[in-house]
Order: sequence, then structure tokens, then C-alpha cells
Amino acid sequence: MIEVNQIGKHYQDGDSNPFWAIRDVSFRVNPGEILGLLGPNGAGKTTLLRILSTVLAPTTGNAWVNGHEVVQAPEMVRRNIGFASANTAVYDRMTGWEFVEYFGKLYEIPAEDLEQRMVTLFTDFQMDNLKEVFCGKMSTGMKQKISIARALIHNPDVLIFDEATLGLDILAARSVIQTVSRLRDQGKCIVFSSHIMREVEKLCDRVAILHGGTIVAQGSKKELATQFAEPDLEEIFFRIISTPADVQTKPNVARLGV
Repeated sequence: MIEVNQIGKHYQDGDSNPFWAIRDVSFRVNPGEILGLLGPNGAGKTTLLRILSTVLAPTTGNAWVNGHEVVQAPEMVRRNIGFASANTAVYDRMTGWEFVEYFGKLYEIPAEDLEQRMVTLFTDFQMDNLKEVFCGKMSTGMKQKISIARALIHNPDVLIFDEATLGLDILAARSVIQTVSRLRDQGKCIVFSSHIMREVEKLCDRVAILHGGTIVAQGSKKELATQFAEPDLEEIFFRIISTPADVQTKPNVARLGV
């Protein structure tokens, strides 16, 4: 489970006032649920996801991942989380099998368990043909499959996908979406950040829209449609971001997970 309580992050630039990348962000995501995170560039999505994955420390507020607070217990958070993005690097001189195995060893998975886990992942993702292929010779879609397998090798309860389908062709993107859907069915708690509205509408149980560093709307697709008298999520999104964030009134929609 993910629980975020009034998280904020600011950066100080010399003697000027601090710049708040995100402020007073709160939400909850339960096991077996996918939260779709939407927002224009600069809205604060990356900052929020980096805090959840312990790369950044928040300035204010608290966040828990599977019961572990991100500042107080970062090592336990990292053991309970899997992170995949469009920018996740792979090691060009490793084969697909070696790359995933390397991260399994970093998590200190016993050799016998690691072998079985890898066989399962490569079979489920239809990657047997990538076992002996060097990552440097893979297509973008192949690299993304390997990257997701790397994020799943330790069987985390919580998963974060940051623009995971960006730059993929339609078949590779569809494969990623199907994978995320299966993980939800397995009871995983998932945050799925994307610019592609169709993906979010099709995949996500709930949606949070970030604008100007704050969540300005959140709830299920049905709740948002009722709140804005508009069934189309893309229209809701553009209506929200066309209004300056500092003059918006947050819609009174149900909190995530409640």
C-alpha cells in the first residue's frame, strides 16, 4: 500500500524565495489498485515519484510504502518497491538474462529462487528469445521489457511506472499495458504515470491530476465524470490545466482509497 500525507518539496535558489515543486500532496493507493497519475510537464510528477522511491527526501509531510516510511526506512522501501520508467538504463554489454540476474543478486535472492523467478518472468513476458541478446543490440521495446523484468525480480508489493510506454511502438506498448494489468490482478499496488489518456482510462482504477505542484482533482473515473459533468477524461484534464494552478479551487471529490 502507498499512503502519502501532505508531502511537499521545495528547492532554494540563492536568496530568493523557495520554489515548491510539489506541496500538500495527499493520496492513498490500496493493494490490487492502479492509480493513474496525470499532469503536464513541470507539474511535479517526477518529484513525487522520486520521493516515493527514496531518491529524494521530502521537505514536508510523510509517505509510507507497504508500511515503511520513506525517510525513516528507505532501505525497506526499496526492498518493497519496483520502479520502471522510459529512461531506465540497461547495461549494453550484458545479455538480457545477465542484466536481470545481476539485479536479483543485488537483492540477495538465493540462487535457486532467483533461477526459478527468472524463468517465470522470461516466460510470462515472452522474452526467452532475449536471454542471450546483448542489451545494446535490443530495440526500445525489448529494453523496456527487460527493464520491467528487472523491476519485478524481487517480487515487490508496490510498483511505480513512470511513462513506461513512452517511445514504444503500439505492440510493445500494448504488451506493457497487459503486464501492468496482470500485476494489478496479482494484488500489486501500482502508480502509473502517463501522458496517454487512453492508457489511463483503460487501465487505472483511480486518477490523480497534478497541476502546479498540487493535486487539483482525484477520484475514480466515474467520480471525476460526475464532478465535472464530463465523461471524457481528456476533456477534464485539459479543462483543469487550462486554468492557472494558483487560482484553482480543488474539486470536492472522494479521496483515493476511501
